[in-house]
Amino acid sequence: MNSAEITRVGVLVLNEANTLSLAAAVDPLRAANRQAGRLLYDWRFLTPGDAPVHLTSGLSIAARPLDLEKTVDFLIVVAGFDLEAQATPLLSAQLRRLAGRAERVAGIDGGPWILAQAGLLNGARATTHWEDLEQFARRFPEVVAGNARFVASGKWLTSGGAAPAIEMMLHVIATDHSPALSARVAGSFIYDAGPAPARPQQRAGLPAGVSAVTARVHALMEAQIEEPLPLPRIARHAGLSLRALQMRFRRELQTTPQAHYLSLRLGEAERLVRDTEMPVQDIALATGFASQAAFARAFAVRFGTSARQLRQGALPAR
Repeated sequence: MNSAEITRVGVLVLNEANTLSLAAAVDPLRAANRQAGRLLYDWRFLTPGDAPVHLTSGLSIAARPLDLEKTVDFLIVVAGFDLEAQATPLLSAQLRRLAGRAERVAGIDGGPWILAQAGLLNGARATTHWEDLEQFARRFPEVVAGNARFVASGKWLTSGGAAPAIEMMLHVIATDHSPALSARVAGSFIYDAGPAPARPQQRAGLPAGVSAVTARVHALMEAQIEEPLPLPRIARHAGLSLRALQMRFRRELQTTPQAHYLSLRLGEAERLVRDTEMPVQDIALATGFASQAAFARAFAVRFGTSARQLRQGALPAR
């Protein structure tokens, strides 16, 4: 884009979008304007229809129907939950019209799903939030889906949750204007340089100061939730003896590799119980438990209740 021009941005916000993801999309643009001392990005919030949309935090975005916007340079779609119901044929048609005129289109959190449903990501590389990635890949085989923090593929940009969205927007500012401006924007948020875009999203974070070796072991465990690897094999992959691996986890995470691996599997099991309708027996298999009884015991010890009881009393995800 011509750095002397103002970039017109349309930010389509859907019901049940995450507030932090929306802020990650817009606030770097605001900071770029401030750091540059002039208007670089001019944005409008758009809604699917003529009613306000409500974010998961309870905040509302006033209605400005998408179909009133004739053209934008940069279209951003921010979505969260209830994607299937919201990705209507009318919304898809409106997105195709506006995206066809835009120089750049981005999807954040559940936004890539909305773009893919409209057929806009066919043939492009893309990612989405890790919770939806496996289903996203099955649902949209025409999209080259992969686990990454964010992906730039031609005019299409896609990211997982809020933190990768900040990194994606810093990339946009650097591309549109300069790496120096992008660095000043990052500095205004006290944001250190993020990890490489292609680095996989992680289900669970790690404490600051964890070594690269432990982080690699953690990532391997996350990648092998359904078919857990034996600890000796994990240790060999990390270039450690089993004893050295045990000592490293004790020192850095105050736990054992076995307990950490089990915690990751049970954390994923809890998410599947709360956020999906998958049968409990299938959840047990999907999280590496060979028997329903073993899963039930481990789940009850961790959460103080059974998976079925938790599902019956689960609150809506926020």
